[in-house]
Amino acid sequence: MSHLYDVIIIGGGPAGYSAALYSARAGLDTLVIEKFSIGGQMTLTDVIDNYPGFEEGIDGISLGFKMQQGAERYGAKTEFDEILEVSLDGKIKSVKGAAHEYKSKAVIIATGANPRELGIDGEQELVGKGVHYCAHCDGRFYKDKVVAVVGGGNSAAEDAIYLSRLAKKVYLIHRRNELRATKIYHEPLKKAENIEFIWNATVKELVADNRLNGIKVENLISSEVKNIDCDGLFVSIGRKPASELFKGKLKLDDYGYIIADESTKTNIDGVFVAGDVRTKTLRQVVTAVSDGATAAHFAEGYINNY
Repeated sequence: MSHLYDVIIIGGGPAGYSAALYSARAGLDTLVIEKFSIGGQMTLTDVIDNYPGFEEGIDGISLGFKMQQGAERYGAKTEFDEILEVSLDGKIKSVKGAAHEYKSKAVIIATGANPRELGIDGEQELVGKGVHYCAHCDGRFYKDKVVAVVGGGNSAAEDAIYLSRLAKKVYLIHRRNELRATKIYHEPLKKAENIEFIWNATVKELVADNRLNGIKVENLISSEVKNIDCDGLFVSIGRKPASELFKGKLKLDDYGYIIADESTKTNIDGVFVAGDVRTKTLRQVVTAVSDGATAAHFAEGYINNY
């Protein structure tokens, strides 16, 4: 494709379509390139309760399509393609996909981050059917039920504390004999009477019919396998930023997130990063949307001085 866009946005999640909306409304020729499906990680969530404007909540797929339609109302375009290579130096940026090559003056990266999985049989088939990766998104479905959380870092501690306010019982499973979470979380965890710690253990097997109804946990010291009946399993062992494409091209932190401050500017002029793939404190739909608007704002300034 020889067409030169003003802005190419890689990723069709909330950050991507927020950026597209603001870019298109500013009169910029805007293209969103999405690999799989509109909405990104939102599509894994049945009901999103913590995004303003939907008093009854909204499912992730519907919210994603609403964001797409809002951006396309102002002229943003969408292409489905898998980006395989990028050339970001210079005034004209090149983005090569499996189907086409695209060129633009500015690029906004909104590729997101994927939850790290346990990697055990049946996990993918049970996503949304008892297996979850976001307690704040899906915890509401487990009021007065029994759940398990896997992990030992800050995210797992936060998830366990949050779920303890909803669920009847919370098992916190960690492969070591102490948490990696910062000390601030330790006291609230101890005070929660319905949280039970299972140390030196990993989830060995998922027990399910049409949905999860239990797990098998193996003690890493004794090799003893224990059955735990539970209605939900929340996997909180970290996230993996979708930044492989940008290694050696942009500055990444030790965890693979693209380094950018609140301006969303990367170390290359005309390249911006928004949403979960960026170095930031809170990764939620609402913060991704904020990033998208900010990235579009600075991209517009960059193009105006092109």
